[in-house]
Amino acid sequence: MIEVKQLGKVYAGKVTEQPLTDLNFRVEEGEMVAVMGPSGSGKSTLINLLATLDQPSWGSILMEGIDTSTFKRKETTRFRRETLGIIFQEFNLLDSLTLGENMLVPLMLSGKKTKLAREEMLHLAKRLQIDELLDKQVDEVSGGQRQRAAIGRALIHAPRLMLADEPTGALDFQATKHVMELLAELNAAGMTMVIVTHDPTVASYCNHVLFLKDGNIQTELFRDEPRRVFFQRVIESLSLLGGDEHQLSTIRPT
Repeated sequence: MIEVKQLGKVYAGKVTEQPLTDLNFRVEEGEMVAVMGPSGSGKSTLINLLATLDQPSWGSILMEGIDTSTFKRKETTRFRRETLGIIFQEFNLLDSLTLGENMLVPLMLSGKKTKLAREEMLHLAKRLQIDELLDKQVDEVSGGQRQRAAIGRALIHAPRLMLADEPTGALDFQATKHVMELLAELNAAGMTMVIVTHDPTVASYCNHVLFLKDGNIQTELFRDEPRRVFFQRVIESLSLLGGDEHQLSTIRPT
């Protein structure tokens, strides 16, 4: 579904930053891929490029064989609206809307009838355990509840591709487990996912993990064993990579 070829990104300024350098990898349709690495390794930059929110300095990103840099404005809008779901690290909820209204935005943009849209929103909100908070304003709920509303907004239109930047960063362990079980279920039903995370528990739900450092892929893992065993392999790879202290947690997934 996604093919990244010699992808690079440079930000010019007083100090030139080069978060990505000649990156090459593939994401097959139906894969659930985690992207890990130390802070500043280019993970969030990669998500923004895949989401067409930024343009590469060189190289290409092919979505089903089509270079995203050739998209016209209407094609980019259609891709984001119909194919893509994005979970932002900073949530990006609209403060003027309630949690429920935020979740409904993608369905309203697609023209879905209000009654059907609300039914789908209520069903997903129950799965995310925020169904009693839908009439709350954004500033009336916790960071974890905002996180789950942002996840709901990204998933509500059943995108074929979901991109997520630290989707569980504001969640506690039990909420993380609950959300990842939902994402794993959607992935099993065919949704392709690319998830940036610092959390080895989150990565252990995936079937493919890319480890970035200094803007390039240092190593990658493919899961062919039980999740608990894969979790330990992720921990070991992070240790060799020189991960942050909180990345090297010895807590085992449940």
